[in-house]
Amino acid sequence: MTTLAPSLSESGRAEILRLLHGPCDPAALSALTALRKALADGDPGPVHGPGRGAALMGRLRSLADALPPGDGILDDPARLAAVHAHAAVADPSLCLAGLVHHLLCLGSLTELSVDQAGLEPRLSALREGRAKGVYLITEVGQANSHLDTGTRADFDPADGSFVLHTPGPGAAKFGSAGTRGVEQTGVVLARLFVDGTDRGVFAFMVGLTDAQGPLPGLELSDPIALDALPLDYVQVRFHRVRVTAAHWLSDGARIDRHQGGNQSGDSTVAFHDPAGSPEQRLQRTLRVGQGLWAAMPAVAAATSRRTAVQAVHYARTRRTQSRLAPGVPLLAYRSQQTVVLGALADAFALTCAADGALAVRTGARAPVPPGQEREDAMGFTPWAAVSRPLAAYKAVTVRTAARLTAECQHRCGFSGQLTANRLAGYRDFHHAFETAGGDSQLIFYDIGRSLVEEGHGREPELREPLEPTSPYWWPALLRRHRASLVRELIWLGAADASRDPFERWNPLLERAGVLGEAHATLLMADDVVRVLDGLRDPGLVRALTPLAALHGALSARRWAGSLLALGPLEAAEFAALSAAVDRLCDAVMEQLPLLLEVFGEPGESPALGAMLDRARGAAS
Repeated sequence: MTTLAPSLSESGRAEILRLLHGPCDPAALSALTALRKALADGDPGPVHGPGRGAALMGRLRSLADALPPGDGILDDPARLAAVHAHAAVADPSLCLAGLVHHLLCLGSLTELSVDQAGLEPRLSALREGRAKGVYLITEVGQANSHLDTGTRADFDPADGSFVLHTPGPGAAKFGSAGTRGVEQTGVVLARLFVDGTDRGVFAFMVGLTDAQGPLPGLELSDPIALDALPLDYVQVRFHRVRVTAAHWLSDGARIDRHQGGNQSGDSTVAFHDPAGSPEQRLQRTLRVGQGLWAAMPAVAAATSRRTAVQAVHYARTRRTQSRLAPGVPLLAYRSQQTVVLGALADAFALTCAADGALAVRTGARAPVPPGQEREDAMGFTPWAAVSRPLAAYKAVTVRTAARLTAECQHRCGFSGQLTANRLAGYRDFHHAFETAGGDSQLIFYDIGRSLVEEGHGREPELREPLEPTSPYWWPALLRRHRASLVRELIWLGAADASRDPFERWNPLLERAGVLGEAHATLLMADDVVRVLDGLRDPGLVRALTPLAALHGALSARRWAGSLLALGPLEAAEFAALSAAVDRLCDAVMEQLPLLLEVFGEPGESPALGAMLDRARGAAS
């Protein structure tokens, strides 16, 4: 695994391995080492066209090999997160395919099916990487299509099967189902109709393609290009596709058929759903998203650590010819230190958030009584109601990683644009997940709305004054700011239940989004100090403490407008931030060799620009 600094004690090495890879056992760590080698040595194949399917399936099998075998493949959230984090570092498109395959497709089949034996042999093929899993939720005709799913699944009482149908062009599904020449199995979200009555949105397992192409009743569009994150995107339409009863992922719902149940002697049906309402049914069907949200912070952290380490290496080795100081390395400049050391600090914060998200996911695995999945009622969208903390972790970590990567890419000049250095791929991956897997901004809107309606407006007391150079300063400041944002929204009428909801919230959505983002950012800030407080190795504590504080000080600068406007940050404190950032950069620089060894990966090129120095041939 990661090559750790010899100055670390054995206990310190164990602590950092636990932080970087989660609570994985030695067998899992060995599997991750083998996965890294397989992805480095393997041929990713073409992005499109002949050979694409076979190459992608080979790499998906490498991911399956690093996970527990058989029906235990999804039983270890930490290992799932670590495997997909390794995939993201090597190949962001593969990571996306793996997340869909394992956490959305296989996750739905595992969590929502009441009889997994009825899903064979497709289920085993997916677990072993012999078939590709697809998740079809988004429809092309309208925004927030998951709230008004158009695809129909009509129950046929004659044999207990379902007829899956796309009623119009707007109900066509969009997804990565266009991989040619391989078996693909989809989890399709459709609105169930029983006896003509809408019973809510359920998931169904549907065979999509085999080696020869689309299966009967399936229509796939021509490929849809998305160069920023290349996968095989298409529109999918269903033309009265028959789905057996065993392939209904009923999640405990059932349909009872009775012969001669009325005066005419016709058969009747009775529908039972433990969810209790279509709204709760949608939340239960979408709860598979919790696995994705728990893994995304680890993915964001891994790509961000690689980005930050490369950017620091580049800044250390790239010499400038500026008239200020010809020949000095980029890292000598405060403006460069703030960005690349700040990226290292943010990557550490993301690593702590990954640990926090996994803790939430592990604690949430206990069975929950039907109808009590979440305390939250569904608001603007279902995401925060499915799991507020995990949705918040997903949103804040992908947004942080996207910003961090874009800044580092810019500071690495032309080298930052080169495909081989992967910064563009990381940036595009995280930008894509701003909307994929639950739109981050909508998640923030909903969290902000919930906090206002729950009345979280009391400002916490500060026990003792803190300086910006303390890692505890930022979470304390942010906690006060969250309270001030709630109070502002209440003062503006957001809690007035007598008003029409649209009229009440429409002018306040941006403020609600700021509040939701502040809440999610506070989760990450609290994780940083929690991890820091749990460390025992003095060398690690000494190295990571200024890094944690730098994350907080730079975050406060980014939030300065809102903080100053509402008062948690005073003008004098803001004026002192720049000097605090400089002192923290100096402290981080003293620990930089250890930090680079801890957060770097073995075999990495020493500098982003190294390949530019390996020109072939001789100058004439």
